[in-house]
Amino acid sequence: MNDCGYTVVRFYQRGGKRAIRRGLTLEQAQAHCEDPETCSSTCTRARGIARTRRVGPWFDGYREDRRVR
Repeated sequence: MNDCGYTVVRFYQRGGKRAIRRGLTLEQAQAHCEDPETCSSTCTRARGIARTRRVGPWFDGYREDRRVR
């Protein structure tokens, strides 16, 4: 059993954050966050641009989640 995993979290400049993907490996979390589409300043797809217009600047980061036994 894996004792830890990673969660991708979307952070908003205006305040707030939310988990958008859970249970990832470190490599998966890093790959997600390295994608230019996971930040308002580098995204080019319509969905990301629309999100930025709606909520302001944002970016995706990740955190390690440890299970407590």
